Formats: sequence, structure tokens, C-alpha cells
Amino acid sequence: MSNEVISARAVGKTYREGEVAVEVLRAIDFQVEAGQRHAIIGASGTGKSTLLHLLGGLDRPTSGEILVNGQSLSSLSEKQRGLLRNRHLGFIYQFHHLLPEFNALENIMMPLLIRREASMQARQQASHWLRQVGLHDRALHKPGELSGGERQRVALARALVTHPSCVLADEPTGNLDERTAASMLELMLELNQQHDAALVVVTHDMAIADSMPVLWEMHQGQLQRQR
Repeated sequence: MSNEVISARAVGKTYREGEVAVEVLRAIDFQVEAGQRHAIIGASGTGKSTLLHLLGGLDRPTSGEILVNGQSLSSLSEKQRGLLRNRHLGFIYQFHHLLPEFNALENIMMPLLIRREASMQARQQASHWLRQVGLHDRALHKPGELSGGERQRVALARALVTHPSCVLADEPTGNLDERTAASMLELMLELNQQHDAALVVVTHDMAIADSMPVLWEMHQGQLQRQR
């Protein structure tokens, strides 16, 4: 039985700007197994974030196929893809995307409420994850009352509260100072090891890249394995 949680097969992505076709990704083959850690580096504009969005079902490839836990995303409706993302994937972005009107605990609860889990159970799980990221005493603070590092830790807890098969992170330390970024990295790796969630990180931060056993570089729309 396959241990792959995400698989991209000959994936390409082309955008059209009027009469002009811009090929962003070409024939990408990429597999992530349970518990693996991958970093993707490369110059700005080479398609790294585009690939991450495709892997997460947030966009559709122009060609090729992406499978999540063995299920082809192209065979699913928009609603079904959303359910699959909620069940199997967690997302962390450079900008935390927390909902400003809700406190830290409520933001972490949100993916569980979306899947219609009971409010009390969702609250208990969210509280557990706040403790995991060291922010239990900030549960009732809204994002505007938290530091940048705290907001990213809340975002990490939100990504993990559903016990995903894989976490997709797009420049998760891009807005953090060096010390806070190092702390965030340490926490991501610790939680990856504890819960066996695979981790795919797009980054310019070489400290993150160096900490990942598998390293890829995006160059001219193609993914090249470096180790």
C-alpha cells in the first residue's frame, strides 16, 4: 500500500494574459510520504507558491494530475476538494490569515467547526493545540493583540488541529525576525516529529531549508532535487 500523502504527476500550469500564454510550471513530478519534510527554494517568481497552491487543491493544474491520499483532485467538485483539504491538509502562510474578529482559540477552532464538529469538542481540541504552541494564556486575545510570532504560532496550531496528513507552508517565517523565525522553525519540526504530519515548506530562509532532509530548487518552472 502506498505511503504517499501527496503526489504530483507531470503537473503543468499556464496562465493566459490576453493573447500571451505564460508557462509557470512544466512537467512537475513530486511525491510526499507520511512524516517526510521537504523544503522548496528558488528565486522569486519561479512558481514555488503556485505549486503549493496546486498541491493543496487551491488551484487547478493546466496539465497533469495531483493526488491527495490517493484521491485525484481533478475528479472532485469544488465542495469535495474543500472537504478533502479540511480532512487531510493544513496550511500556513507568510501572512497568517487569522480572522481579526475572532480570538486565538476561536481561530483555531474554525476548521473543526467547518467540518461540523461539536463546539465543545472543537474548543477542547483548540485549547490543547494552544498549549502545544505555548499560547494557552493568550486564548482570548484577538490577532491584533498578538505579536507577529504569536500570530504565526496560532496559525500553526490552526493548521494542525485537524490532524492533517500534510502541512503546506508558504514562507512561514518570512515576516518574522531571526530569533522568532528560529523559534517557529523549532516548533514546526517538533510538532512534525510528534504527530507524523508531512511538511512541505516554500522558503527563502536557508535555516529552514538546511533543516529539511529533502531539498528541492525551482528553476524555470521545473523542480530539481538537490538532496
